[in-house]
Amino acid sequence: MGKISTFLWFDGQAEEAAAFYTGLFPDSSIDQTTRSPMDYPGGTEGDVITVGFTLTGRSFIAMNGGPDHPFTDAISLSIDCADQAEVDRYWDALGEGGEPVMCGWIRDRFGLSWQVTPRILPQLLADPDRAKAKRVMEAMGQMLKIDVAAIEAAAKG
Repeated sequence: MGKISTFLWFDGQAEEAAAFYTGLFPDSSIDQTTRSPMDYPGGTEGDVITVGFTLTGRSFIAMNGGPDHPFTDAISLSIDCADQAEVDRYWDALGEGGEPVMCGWIRDRFGLSWQVTPRILPQLLADPDRAKAKRVMEAMGQMLKIDVAAIEAAAKG
């Protein structure tokens, strides 16, 4: 585990979420599962408390903390996608039981927000030609899932 890990609070779905995420991203693994050594308010001995896992080299800890702190869009995980095929793959997987938001954001079935971003998008938005960047921003603002061909067409005018 790295020196700094992202800690995610789930309502009883930590193990399921960690298995889903590690199955979705290459070079990922479940590294440690901690189970309760005794009965406690809201749980019993042997229940999963935390799951340490790695997604593409980054460490995470998922905790079964109960319903008191659901995820919000105030934090999201961003996926750098090489092309439309990769955007489609992650969007489709995260969308199963989830909910598209807008501009490449999607909330998965656990309530965690993701930004599924083609690599070309931030490049086009940072283009020194501000009119081009504006056209790309306007096109993106009309999308749920980012369409690479559409943002490239917007960039060209």
